[in-house]
Amino acid sequence: MTSKKKTQRESRRDFIKKVGIAGSAFTIVPRFVMGGPGHVAPSDTLYIAGIGVGGKGRSDLASFAESPAAKVVYLCDVDEPRAKDSVEKFPQAKFYKDFRVMLDKHEKDIDAVSVSTPDHSHAVAALNAMNRGKHVYVQKPLTWSIEEARALTEAAKRNKVVTQMGNQGGSGDGVRESQEIYDAGLIGDVVEVVSWTNRPVWPQGLPLPTATHKIPKGLDYDLWLGPAKHTPYQPVYVPFGWRGWYEFGTGALGDMACHMLDPAFRLLPIDYPTEVECSVATIYDGRSEMYLPDCFPTATKIHFKFPRVGGGPDIKLSWYDGGIMPERPEELRPSEPFGNRDGGIMLIGTRGKLLTDCYGANPRILPTTLMNTIEVKKKLPRVPEGHYVQWVNACIAGYENGKTSSPFEYAGPFTEAILLGSLAVRSFQTKDDKGRFSGRQKLLWDAKSMTVTNHEASNRFVKRDYRDGWSLA
Repeated sequence: MTSKKKTQRESRRDFIKKVGIAGSAFTIVPRFVMGGPGHVAPSDTLYIAGIGVGGKGRSDLASFAESPAAKVVYLCDVDEPRAKDSVEKFPQAKFYKDFRVMLDKHEKDIDAVSVSTPDHSHAVAALNAMNRGKHVYVQKPLTWSIEEARALTEAAKRNKVVTQMGNQGGSGDGVRESQEIYDAGLIGDVVEVVSWTNRPVWPQGLPLPTATHKIPKGLDYDLWLGPAKHTPYQPVYVPFGWRGWYEFGTGALGDMACHMLDPAFRLLPIDYPTEVECSVATIYDGRSEMYLPDCFPTATKIHFKFPRVGGGPDIKLSWYDGGIMPERPEELRPSEPFGNRDGGIMLIGTRGKLLTDCYGANPRILPTTLMNTIEVKKKLPRVPEGHYVQWVNACIAGYENGKTSSPFEYAGPFTEAILLGSLAVRSFQTKDDKGRFSGRQKLLWDAKSMTVTNHEASNRFVKRDYRDGWSLA
């Protein structure tokens, strides 16, 4: 690394500390002298830029700001009306529409970046920041494509930055309680996992819209498209419905599996899947099944096979969305809830079953009456500061010392596994050159090469083609 690049990648905190030690210009003084109780010294402040600050981005920034060490200094959003609340909450932060311009102009003034854009822009924004040496927090799913997830995992390690994916349940007590139950041997070895969600709660199973609509005032739609192919504006895409469209989102699986399946990936643990197959809800136009190559279906059922880390029989994992649910276990009484409104996950072991709600909350062994007869020792440390402040604290501590619940070394492979399910759904709905739906088969996956080995047509969905001006470089 050249001296120039090294200087650019030094954080402002390190610079201030060095200046203070040398006795030049000013020195670091105790915070109680500088600003009274609650004041945070500049050397202990994390200067954050938000990319995507409306919707979920608004609550993300507000959660970071709960830490007195976090200072939001720049805001970026392609939709000015949607960004209004964040602009008002952080009036000292300068506003931009293009994150590339913001990072170019203020690289030296930013320590960390939060990315809360639609899925299709996660990777280009996060990688741009990481390659400048910035710590990053990226909403779930980590990326839009499998290739992007691998790229972000590698970039985090290469650039030695603190990372966190926005699956808040990963810092919750529930997954730790589940881990303690599992480690105590109360359900034996897990052989199967089932998970389900009520999503989508947005339109899916739709043909590509063709009506012409005027782009709303304040929305830079070209910037909103970012790396995606040029697609005429439709109100069904912006600001919320993009999740259901292949070009922008990752469907119900991408939206919720990073929450629902987190306990399975943490407890077991499991690695990359080797097989995936699916079935989807079909829609008929009165004569035949409709061909919907642009939009996720209204409901899906996906089955994965995972090798067991450390050897042993493979683990089967099944996913249900669109209101479809697995069969209720016999151990659950008829009146007892099976998960919660958003969904749940059940780990089936050789000695028993463990059920949790969404985000890994409320873990209980089945039948639930057993929970009154057992006592599981609390062995794992909790995260009382929560997912967001944990990341802030880890960034200030630095790459070598800061710890987060969902660093990209964990979140990247986790996201790759989930997106293989999205790939299977896209393959399922794709027609071959003879007009037949071509993906209705089990897909065999080689994670090392990121390749479907038995159905070449499916490999087109491993990565994307980027518009000019947008790339992973």
